[in-house]
Amino acid sequence: MKKTFEQALDELESIVKRLEEGDMPLEESLELFERGVRLSRDCRDRLEKAERRIEMLTKDPSGEIRLEPISLDEE
Repeated sequence: MKKTFEQALDELESIVKRLEEGDMPLEESLELFERGVRLSRDCRDRLEKAERRIEMLTKDPSGEIRLEPISLDEE
């Protein structure tokens, strides 16, 4: 089962913390680094796809992207 974006980001943050501590053998560090790179690419790809979807949803009938403020107030 594929992780959600949030799960992947949490795992990536955990990997970064472990690598920053530097208390592991070189091979384990390399494996973690590789996993982190894969997670980073996956997260970036998902964000880019979400951005494209938002752009598609915000285009007006002429194809121009409309920028509208997002209200943070919940009424």
